[in-house]
Amino acid sequence: MKWDWNAVSDFMPDFWKGLLVTLQALALGSLLSFSLGLVWALLMRTPTRWVRWPVGVVTEFVRNTPLLVQLFFLFYVLPEWGLTFSALATGVFAIGLHYSTYTMQVYRAGIEAVPAGQWEAATALNLPRARTWTAVILPQAIRRVVPALGNYVISMLKDTPLLMVITVLEMLGQARLFSQEHFQFTEPLTVIGVAFILISYLASLLMRALERRLVR
Repeated sequence: MKWDWNAVSDFMPDFWKGLLVTLQALALGSLLSFSLGLVWALLMRTPTRWVRWPVGVVTEFVRNTPLLVQLFFLFYVLPEWGLTFSALATGVFAIGLHYSTYTMQVYRAGIEAVPAGQWEAATALNLPRARTWTAVILPQAIRRVVPALGNYVISMLKDTPLLMVITVLEMLGQARLFSQEHFQFTEPLTVIGVAFILISYLASLLMRALERRLVR
């Protein structure tokens, strides 16, 4: 099969549109998953069982159901309850919520890895509970978990094509639409394959740079 550079050229405007949507979903989904995961982790450390139990049930349910099912549920079922959001917003929320249940475990491991002496020192200094968390525990815990969080960024990137099922035209959605219209599949699918590799590699470099900066 002959490679058609004209097909690549024709596909590029659609590719840039899909790339922008993919990066938006990745950035916002990552921000949501990191923030919500930290909230889950902190709530799971509260002494109140009536807080820990519901959080544990919700996070276990989300973690053990497929992201694809969650996308369909949020996009098609919530409107029946009067909750309607754009397809992209729904996709970002689904990705962020799903991966927050994994980042929660990462944060929990990082918090538990902080030496007990740090807690004792904060207590000896009579630091308020909130100050202990924000100034002593979380800065150390987050530095420890940056590599693991970076791995989940890559995982979220690889799951963004699932948004196509709820009409979000990210990179794969644009490639699929172009292929159906022009009956050319090799070129657009190869382009997005290379794009995913490059984005994953750049994301890993950024996370390594962030890790080195935090270790200083």
